[in-house]
Amino acid sequence: MLKDQMSLDKIKQLGMQALLKELGPVGMVRFLQQFNTGYGDYSVERHNWLKDCTVESLVEDLKKMRAES
Repeated sequence: MLKDQMSLDKIKQLGMQALLKELGPVGMVRFLQQFNTGYGDYSVERHNWLKDCTVESLVEDLKKMRAES
C-alpha cells in the first residue's frame, strides 16, 4: 500500500507500532503525553487560584519559610 494512500487509521496504527518498537511502552507513553491538550480553562483556573495572592502575602510567606529553615 502506498503511504500517501493510507487511511488516517492505518497511519496511526503504523505510527503507534513504530513508537512502541523504538521507544518501548514507557517511552511511547511519555512521548504521547507531550501532545495532550488537557482540559479546562487554565486562565480562569489560575485567576481563581491567585485571586487572594498579593506581593505582600508572598513576601510574608517567604519570610516564614526562611525562618523555619
